[in-house]
Order: sequence, then structure tokens, then C-alpha cells
Amino acid sequence: MMQKAAASDADEVIFDLEDACAVSQKVEARKTVAQALQSCEFTGGKVRAYRINGVETPWCYRDLIDVLETSARFVDVVVLPKARTADDVRFVDRLITQIEQSLKLPVGRIRLEVLIETSKALLQAEAIAAASPRLESLIFGVADFAGETGARDFRDNHQTTFAFARQHLLTAARAAGIDAIDSVTVQFKDLTRVEADARHAASLGFDGKWAIHPAQLPAIHDAFTPSAEALTRAQRIIEAYAKADQQDGLGAIVIDDEMVDAATLTLERRRLAIAAKARRAG
Repeated sequence: MMQKAAASDADEVIFDLEDACAVSQKVEARKTVAQALQSCEFTGGKVRAYRINGVETPWCYRDLIDVLETSARFVDVVVLPKARTADDVRFVDRLITQIEQSLKLPVGRIRLEVLIETSKALLQAEAIAAASPRLESLIFGVADFAGETGARDFRDNHQTTFAFARQHLLTAARAAGIDAIDSVTVQFKDLTRVEADARHAASLGFDGKWAIHPAQLPAIHDAFTPSAEALTRAQRIIEAYAKADQQDGLGAIVIDDEMVDAATLTLERRRLAIAAKARRAG
């Protein structure tokens, strides 16, 4: 499974020491993850990551030490689950810093991604997002969040049920200048559901979505990558606005029966930037 993931079309592969790892295998799994990070062929320049256990567990600090001391050169990102406060992030940051210094690696090269999975974390999302310069993204963990808040289910109507949580996380990430990543769709064989969830997240402004099976990747990529038609229209709007400004001194124009002003350009430029980033990644 690790080899298949490394060779997939995913932008990032995360090996898991937390929820997908049985308690009886927590210690032994560190060796497996370290070996996989060193030996798997990660195609397409994808990000190499692994998820540790939360800082309130007895496994967290050894998850960092045992894997990074042997494989830090093969790790781009550490994923921190169930962060509750900014101090949780700072603890992991400082321990990684000490490991980097001990191994004589550039301090800060290993990045952090943080899962928001509890009500306390959500209410402190702004502080968490700004807790470390290593931070790359906030990720919404819908299953744990649903369980912690007492929701009856997280599989149905989750777009409405967890609307506030998603918007709050997204706003906190944007304020900190980092990415916002949406949660998984657990019905991995229901590709229609995957597509709907991905398009909803993209429409909100999320930068990506976790996948739990390679079959989900095409639908997710399609949802978050602007279409050729959208890019053509974005370029046409930007060029028309610039021309109207330079030739006629206009700050608002009409294109396709829609008003276009400076605020509109932000959205269109973002579409072009996403497409450019996708081309570089490819």
C-alpha cells in the first residue's frame, strides 16, 4: 500500500502512525514508516509526509525521534493530529528543531501540517495557524470532530452540519497565509460522493482534500483544478479590465452580463495561480 501510494498521482503521501495504526503496533510501525520513507520511489515530486500520534499520547515524542533521526532527509512534512492549542504545535516544532540541529540539517526544512479535530482546537484555530513558521496547512478532521462534538453522524449532510467548522478553519488558515485542506470522504468507492464533496470544498475556497484511496484522486484533482474554459475566461476578464482602466479610466466594466471590478480580479487571478501551480507540480 505504501509503494502504491508513493507511485500514485497524489500530490502528497502521508504514512500513518496514528488512527490507521493498531495500538499493539505503534512502536514497530515506526520502523516500517522509516524504511518506507527511505525506500519507496515517490514519483512526480510529491510531498513525503507521515502522521505522528498526538502530543497527549505516550507515543508522540518517540514518533518524532525514532523516525526523524533515521529518515529526516526523506521527510518533507510531519502531520500533527488532534492539536488542541498553539503550545501543542510549538512542542512539536521545538523537538523537530533539536533533531534537525543534531543531524546538522537546515532548521525549518521539515514542515508541519496540523489537523483541527476538536472544538477546543477550532476555537483556537487562529493561534494554532500562527504558532510556527513551519506550518503549511490546517486540515479539517471531520470524523474526530463529529465524535468530539457529539454529532450523530459525519457521513450524511456533513456539508451543512459542519459548515461553521469549515468556514472557521478556512478563515484562520487564510489569515495566517497557509493552506486549508478538507477532510476525507470515507465512502471511497462512491466516486460521485467524492466528486460532490471535493467540488463543495473547492467552492468554499479550500486548497485541497485528503484522499484515502487512489481511485478518489481524479475526482479531487478535477474539482480543484480550474477548467480550460474557466482559465480562458479569467484571462479575458483580466485583460479586458486592464484595457478599460488604461484606455478609459474605468474601475468597473460589464463582461457577459456581469459587473467586473477590482474585487472580481482577485478570484480570477487565483484561478490562474492554481493552474500555474498545478503545471509546475506536474
